[in-house]
Amino acid sequence: MLPHEQTLTKLAIAEDTFYEALLASERANVKQSGLDEKTHALVRLGALVAVGATAPSYMWSVEAARRHGATDEEIAGCLIATLPAIGVANIVAATPKLALALGFDITDALEERGVHDVE
Repeated sequence: MLPHEQTLTKLAIAEDTFYEALLASERANVKQSGLDEKTHALVRLGALVAVGATAPSYMWSVEAARRHGATDEEIAGCLIATLPAIGVANIVAATPKLALALGFDITDALEERGVHDVE
């Protein structure tokens, strides 16, 4: 892992070889991040929430987080952690997608309880 000043400089100037190495290898990305694998997976999941990723994008990240020991509660906690930064509307949009990746269909659950017109 590089000192943070070098990392920030390389990221800021878009140093091609640095970005290529980080994108080419998951292991290199985790190592250079300085995060443990579980935290790395949860941060990546939070980023997907923040950018409004599509539902299929969540599947890989949820699997990675679980593989590295994250509980479903910790995974759902990514929504709570990102709430202050991205707002309620973005969390409402992300929640059903993350839920599906966790194997929980919110729409079906709400309809079973008599709540309709949910999306």
